[in-house]
Amino acid sequence: MMELPLQSYRFLVTLDPADAYLPPAQAVLLTGFMSGAFQEVKGLGVDLELMAHPEGGVNDYVHQLPVRHSWTRISLRRGVVRDPGMWFWYMAGLTQSLGARRDGAIILLTPKGTPAIAWTFRAGLAVKWTGPELVATQNAVAVESIEIAHEGLMQVPLTPPGVD
Repeated sequence: MMELPLQSYRFLVTLDPADAYLPPAQAVLLTGFMSGAFQEVKGLGVDLELMAHPEGGVNDYVHQLPVRHSWTRISLRRGVVRDPGMWFWYMAGLTQSLGARRDGAIILLTPKGTPAIAWTFRAGLAVKWTGPELVATQNAVAVESIEIAHEGLMQVPLTPPGVD
């Protein structure tokens, strides 16, 4: 039997608290805000840079040689809450000599809520924070976002197909 694609609206986001280069008081705040509660994750991607290498006497194609991977930034969005964890993480990257690098994971859940697949990233650094757009004439949730630059993404299957 063919497995149906997973739905994209059930997911968790975590950061590894043991990997922080932050003072302990700030590291504790990060663990609290990154245990889920995001409405959107974008940027799970990788791009392979190629170098074109024409070979003399071969006129029907050009060799495409792999050079290096580049990882897209992961963007997380959530409704603004009183917890300043996202802001503190970004500010720590500005003030700490090593930055505030964290390993983390985005975990996609099955319809029953069990983890199905995860994407883990390493050495993530908060490189951009965006606050909410405040408009007095609209009744909308205030949303903040953060972008994470990282040094690698890996896909990890957590449960075999057909097992929930």
